[in-house]
Amino acid sequence: MSKLTVTQQQRLQTKLTPSQIQVIKLLELPSCDLQQRINEELQENPALEEGRDPEEVRVEKMEEEDFLEEDDYTNPLQNDDFNYDDYVNDDETPDYLLRNPNYSADQPSEEIQYSGSTSFTEYLKQQIYLTKMTKAQRHIAKWVLGNIDDDGFLRRKVEQLVDDLAFQEGLSVSDEEMANIVDQIKEFDPPGVASYDLQECLLKQLQAKPNSEANELAQKILTRCFEAFSRHRFDYVKAKLNVDDESFKAAVNEILHLNQKPANTFTGNAYEGKATSIIPDFFVENRDGELILTLNTGDVSELHVSHEYQQMLKDQAQNKSKDNRAAALFLKDKINSAYTFIEAIKLRNETLKKTMTAILQRQESYFLEGDELTLKPMKMQDIADDTGYDISTISRVCNSKYVQTEFGIFPLKHFFAEAMTNSEGEEVSTREVKDKLSEIIANEDKQNPLTDDALVQLLTQAGFPIARRTVAKYREQLDIPVARLRKQA
Repeated sequence: MSKLTVTQQQRLQTKLTPSQIQVIKLLELPSCDLQQRINEELQENPALEEGRDPEEVRVEKMEEEDFLEEDDYTNPLQNDDFNYDDYVNDDETPDYLLRNPNYSADQPSEEIQYSGSTSFTEYLKQQIYLTKMTKAQRHIAKWVLGNIDDDGFLRRKVEQLVDDLAFQEGLSVSDEEMANIVDQIKEFDPPGVASYDLQECLLKQLQAKPNSEANELAQKILTRCFEAFSRHRFDYVKAKLNVDDESFKAAVNEILHLNQKPANTFTGNAYEGKATSIIPDFFVENRDGELILTLNTGDVSELHVSHEYQQMLKDQAQNKSKDNRAAALFLKDKINSAYTFIEAIKLRNETLKKTMTAILQRQESYFLEGDELTLKPMKMQDIADDTGYDISTISRVCNSKYVQTEFGIFPLKHFFAEAMTNSEGEEVSTREVKDKLSEIIANEDKQNPLTDDALVQLLTQAGFPIARRTVAKYREQLDIPVARLRKQA
């Protein structure tokens, strides 16, 4: 029979405080869910109030009055014959001035894109009614829009669409009529939608932009030297078109600012059915080569602790009776919770902005040029080292967060990529390897597609020595089937 003994052990444990847990939960919330969480807290805690602190407003008003008195300011709109207040009252105050107490003139909140109520396909369907199509043609056009992929491309040729329509819908149309409908769809917004390939997509976007020398040269490059340009044979392109370095650089800059995936300008398509809305958590603006980062706080309420509750707590503290002690503890708990929640919101915003700033610094070239080939290898541990945060914090910040750039809206995870060493000993992003893999497969003979072993050899020749299993992994991540399934008769 064993004896029960008491032993003493010393352990080192990390325990999170309630305030730390609250900050962690707030970090995980994107901007579109943060206001809902604030509303829940406002309902649960009467000591927490929405809007600016009345005391701060009162102090600012006093300072403003003192300033006006010191300057002997006279309002030119108020005199004995005219009173501005007689013509404007509170009921006529524009809604946009009342909607958001955190509005800032520097904040590009008007560019927030919603994608829940109108999907990308629905957005295109609405434009059908702006054309002169007949009722029968509109029906076919809606069917054609269903063939546009998530990137915004229409990869089915006219002849294939005609055959598919006859098989799926039992409708017979001529190739000319189908081509006419497709051509009208290609004029829809965003520019480049329904293009057959990247070359057509980029040309459509250039044609939609104002005419300029750089634009005209960019169209010549894409029309006459697209293959060489895509392979970065810039010297060959300049020689063939007989252009100088400065003109060529301006044209390349025009091309780099185009969107390689038309649907990226409308976030509803890629996430249709997965999210009710996507609102950017950050805005990145390029002002003459300087990146300006703004945290989106457009619809998030400003909060303060109720002065009424604070006064009630002071009154209860003066009364030492037993009955009032419970009331005082309740008031103190609610006031402390309100202060903690406000500080948690501030800490969340500070953490988000510091993390996004670190991403900007590491991927500055991409945010300036928009070329995915300029994305550098970057892991979450790199950002954790730059910011001093734990990697779990960086993971929470990057989860379900989006940034709006001049090239589209992207999830933060889009900017992270592992590194590999090429044949020259340089570190390159795995994204670059995937792009090369996609390019090789896109240009393969579809009647005799390349096996994974053949892809390994071609990638090695291109300077990316990787194993066969790595090629298979990247191919699966790109949703590219094996060679036998890519074969076309």
